[in-house]
Amino acid sequence: MIKHIRSGSPYEDRWGFTRAVRFGDRVIVSGTAPIPPPGEEVASTPYEQMMRCGEIIRAALKEAGVTMADVVRTRMFVTSEEFAEDIGRAHKELFGEAMPAATMIKTQLIDPTWMVEVEAEAVVPPQ
Repeated sequence: MIKHIRSGSPYEDRWGFTRAVRFGDRVIVSGTAPIPPPGEEVASTPYEQMMRCGEIIRAALKEAGVTMADVVRTRMFVTSEEFAEDIGRAHKELFGEAMPAATMIKTQLIDPTWMVEVEAEAVVPPQ
């Protein structure tokens, strides 16, 4: 069985994807940008943006029946190496309990206000 989890991102309908997909004992979370709640601005620091990505990921994981502690893999796409320490600190706060395999890649993102985008993969714990 496959379960698609939507977050309400404007890109989901436009580009044909969902925030996360659960299949079997795996949950794959799409690239998650620091899109703010309606009426709010994009956070201004890399740390705050990473924490916002974490909030969105946490909500998707919860809907899939897992938690941040079940995450086994993360990928962080950052727009400057200068942001690595702040993003890494936020990553530890968000995923430190899980200690996932992680990658941080410097790249350019679709929206020039975004400093980070994050993917995550989780495994459903045995019952």
